[in-house]
Amino acid sequence: MASRGYRPTLAQLRTFVTIAETKHFGTAAAKLSISQPSLSQALVALESGLGVQLIERSTRRVIVTPVGEMLLPEAKATLDAADKFLMHAQGADGSLSGPLTIGMIPTVAPYILPNFLRLMKEQFTDLEPRIVEAQTEQLVAQLRDGHLDVILFAIPSGKQGLVEVPLYTEKFVIALQEGHPLAGRTDLDLNALKELNLLLLDDGHCLRDQVVDLCRLADVHPTTTRSAVAQASSLATVMQCVAGGMGATLIPESAVEWEAHRPGIAIAEFSPKVQAERTIGLAFRSSSHRAEEFKEFGSVIAKAFEAAR
Repeated sequence: MASRGYRPTLAQLRTFVTIAETKHFGTAAAKLSISQPSLSQALVALESGLGVQLIERSTRRVIVTPVGEMLLPEAKATLDAADKFLMHAQGADGSLSGPLTIGMIPTVAPYILPNFLRLMKEQFTDLEPRIVEAQTEQLVAQLRDGHLDVILFAIPSGKQGLVEVPLYTEKFVIALQEGHPLAGRTDLDLNALKELNLLLLDDGHCLRDQVVDLCRLADVHPTTTRSAVAQASSLATVMQCVAGGMGATLIPESAVEWEAHRPGIAIAEFSPKVQAERTIGLAFRSSSHRAEEFKEFGSVIAKAFEAAR
């Protein structure tokens, strides 16, 4: 039976939501940076106060009860409202300050972060950034759940419930082994892709999808089944394989300074008439009250890109 006058704390609700999402007490405790006994105590206090069982525990798995499934969206909505309240209060003076969790895709983060962090300290002196690097689908899910404030990825994404702000467009260049016949060329068209054994990132990377789309325009059908880097999760790994003569790849121009200036790598460029490029943008929840501040924040990212070219 529910306790009269009981009011759950935000910490208790966050405990319930995190356990329900992770389906694992140890993982949930680590995610919340608390001990497992403290996690269990918070859940017990919540269930006792409400007079219902939210989580069914066993030695092998964690199950959200039917009542828990019914109350989970309400718990998430409560936490989201509290987070929005806090964000609105922190930004009430019209400037970004306090904690801000920023998600970035792996083919953006390493190349703009050095300039971005420097510029951010100059423009937003009271901002406390936390960087999360993950693939697009993971970033979108975390943004919707309130675990991220803004994300930086390739747009348009077609994702519902998000506001996307374009920040910059960057060209793709071809990375080849040094000495390749196309090395140094600046007048290539998409047909040049037919001459290459293209190495691609693993599934889930938007850069892979963008390269595949370009290949379709040129009627090229790259396969990774015959490539030893079919499961490469980083652009750095693919570039090492290019240097070793296993094939070629396409990289965004912001990555050239970091990835292409290594032994054994050469660059070729498309003709200016060829639209081989991607647009990177900032996205935030459409329910956010800090749209103008996030757009101002996005301008710093655009400057960081220009400095990285």
